[in-house]
Amino acid sequence: MSIEDRPGRTAAAEQGWWKAHKWLLLRRASQLGILALFLLGPVAGIWIVTGNLSASMTLAVLPLTDPLLLAQSMLSGALPVLSGVIGALIVVLFYAVIGGRVFCSWVCPVNLVTDLAAWLRRRLGIRDNARLSRHTRWWLLGLVLALPPVTGVLAWEYVNPVSMLHRGLIFGMGWAWLILGAVFLYDLLLVRRGWCGHLCPVGAAYALIGSGALVRINAAGRARCDDCMDCFAVCPEPQVIKPALKGAAAGLGPVVTDRQCTNCGRCIDVCSKDVFSFGSRWAGADDTRHTPTQQTLSPGIGAGA
Repeated sequence: MSIEDRPGRTAAAEQGWWKAHKWLLLRRASQLGILALFLLGPVAGIWIVTGNLSASMTLAVLPLTDPLLLAQSMLSGALPVLSGVIGALIVVLFYAVIGGRVFCSWVCPVNLVTDLAAWLRRRLGIRDNARLSRHTRWWLLGLVLALPPVTGVLAWEYVNPVSMLHRGLIFGMGWAWLILGAVFLYDLLLVRRGWCGHLCPVGAAYALIGSGALVRINAAGRARCDDCMDCFAVCPEPQVIKPALKGAAAGLGPVVTDRQCTNCGRCIDVCSKDVFSFGSRWAGADDTRHTPTQQTLSPGIGAGA
């Protein structure tokens, strides 16, 4: 891919580098900041947060528990402790409001690995060499929940890249390198966004939690779209964009309501026409300011995406 073809190049040139990367940089600050809070204890002896992303305690008073972990534990026959149940309820309520897959783009450390693979794919011009249904993640989520009552163990946690990466940073990576390396190579060489977009049962669980989330991406400026396709190029779930961006003729509003949207904000970053913004799920009005003329559009490019 040439420099001229890189997504967001026009936005950076017209609106400045910061505006074209703002949400990406904020996400990285969030992901690395959360990791730093967990590492402060083992590395520097400053225990603000103890535990890991599966189950933690902040300032010795705030429990947070991965709902999928709690569900597996209960299905295996174990009785949960009260703090674990409270922690899971807090997590569910939080992500039910802001969007479940915000966990994937703003918290999950594996996103750093898969985003790197996606970036390299674009730079190297690598095309998909395999196809996989996005419904596969739902089957894997079902399998993750079916194994504990049958085996009596939390089988998924032995290979969960999220918890393995987090534990590896504290205690040493060990064979976690193999799992993370496989995720990276799979995304780089076989299927674009293959892990997060097609396989990860953790992301599927959070998508269910955030199905009715209040915070959404809004394509209110869709009349200004010039079909540059930059948003489709950087979106980890590009199938969620088209109904909001191109659905006016079908009577569809500009709000991205698909639960698979990760609210990463990259579509906002790379759009030089300010088509996208964060808003609520009820903010459905189109913004027709600076509507481009028919001659400035490129009909058909986005419609076939």
